[in-house]
Amino acid sequence: MRYVLNILFAVVLIMQISCKHNKNEVITKKIQYDVNIKSPNPEYDWWIQNIVGPDRENLVNLIIKGAKAGKWQAYDYFNTPIDKYEVRGIFSDTMLVSMMKSYPPYELFDTMVIHNILPEDILRLRFMEEWSINTDNLSFDKKVIGIAPVASRLDFNGTERWQPLFWIYTDKDFVNGLKSN
Repeated sequence: MRYVLNILFAVVLIMQISCKHNKNEVITKKIQYDVNIKSPNPEYDWWIQNIVGPDRENLVNLIIKGAKAGKWQAYDYFNTPIDKYEVRGIFSDTMLVSMMKSYPPYELFDTMVIHNILPEDILRLRFMEEWSINTDNLSFDKKVIGIAPVASRLDFNGTERWQPLFWIYTDKDFVNGLKSN
């Protein structure tokens, strides 16, 4: 009899926990934001906008190597699937630039500038998530839908720009929705 009561108690407890879990309300099905993974300010505490060096490098390498090898299906910024060869091409940026010679008669000439994106250039990650909240205690649940590495780049004028490289979607329902559009 005691055994049956313990089982009944466990079942009731599990039902209460699952009922509380069902009280979550979706705040937004899709929100996108950037997270610095290397602190932009050395005066901040080490954990503010920062992942410790080796951990950051491991995470960035996991994402990049998986996409370059085709382990993760990558998508361009318009949600079009791209293959591993296209991903590899993203890491080498070629630009045709007109320049002026530094000696008379100061003629213009065209030259090709090749800039490679290195893993250490990836200082941010862009997340796409679904957020839910438990209205009883304000606890949040965040489901990651996708992640994009974002590289710090200098444009021709020396202005820093943030370039998202590609998306990897972790939510199968989201990917299936892309296929049906």
